[in-house]
Amino acid sequence: MFPWDKLEPYKATALAHPEGLCDFSVGTPVDPVPEVIQKALAAHTDTPGYPTVWGPLELREAIAGWLHRRVGAGIGPQAVLPTVGSKELVAWLPTQLGLGPGDQVAYPRLAYPTYEVGARLCGAEPVEYDSVDELDGSRVRLLWVNSPSNPTGRVLGADELRRAVAWAREHGALLVSDECYLELGWEADPVSVLHPDVCGGDHEGLLAVHSLSKRSNLAGYRASFVAGDPVVVKELLEVRKHGGMIVPAPVQAATVAALADDAHVAEQRGRYAARRSALRSALEAYGFRIEHSEASLYLWATQDRPCWETVAELAALGILVAPGDFYGPAGERFVRVAFTATDERVASAVARLNAARPA
Repeated sequence: MFPWDKLEPYKATALAHPEGLCDFSVGTPVDPVPEVIQKALAAHTDTPGYPTVWGPLELREAIAGWLHRRVGAGIGPQAVLPTVGSKELVAWLPTQLGLGPGDQVAYPRLAYPTYEVGARLCGAEPVEYDSVDELDGSRVRLLWVNSPSNPTGRVLGADELRRAVAWAREHGALLVSDECYLELGWEADPVSVLHPDVCGGDHEGLLAVHSLSKRSNLAGYRASFVAGDPVVVKELLEVRKHGGMIVPAPVQAATVAALADDAHVAEQRGRYAARRSALRSALEAYGFRIEHSEASLYLWATQDRPCWETVAELAALGILVAPGDFYGPAGERFVRVAFTATDERVASAVARLNAARPA
């Protein structure tokens, strides 16, 4: 069963609440696509020919330019590759790299479930870790790091990332950093694995994955990219050409516009900051403890009891959240609360939590 299907009975309960459903489970953007991006998409709808997997030079230069400006990475257009949403890349990357039985794919103990899915799709062994020092360097071929983390919002410091890079290089593993929430730091400033302070200015053996879904409200566009080691990027390009994994031409144009405009990102950050503050205060007053959550779009919350009990309790208030065990057994006493709902739904949830909190 797809994990999210398990939430359906609780969603039905929440939907029956007299004031309606406040859905903080999946974390899908709800705010408008910025006008500058919509206009770019519309201006490129008359594109009858096949787009290329690599995209036009303009797109790759836009990605490289954003990485230089925002991430501090000196990288050229030959070392970037647009992808059809980041989940597609995460799920199929081990297969596209040629991994299989006997290989290990390692990922954090609390993690986005698709890291494990990607390993299983190619027949590799999925392995969880708290510290890279726990891992078998003779078998791990792909090492995932995720900062800011989904689900916890934890940010890895430059020192932690440097240790992971050193370990991967020592053991000949490819390190792939999922950085999809990099622009959503609240109490910490996330750093990319491609930053010179982390990698020493050398991207060999490193990839970084980025998405426009959250920072630009483009989940429906499936706009994302991977960048880093130019040798690995070229290998992926060849495989993806054969597989026809092509970002539609209008979306490629929209991506250029999105990466060129910082104003809409700042505006969206402001919305999320206000929602985060309101929900965090209400959850803490209700009796939750918030751990990590210094970045990303989630609050990692616990009442120190089984997560499904908390899911049921909140569903009775019309509030739907994600159970922590979706992200591994280590999350079994937590829930993930996404602050991606509208201002009106956040305000409604806050009012319900305040009204129902223990005396």
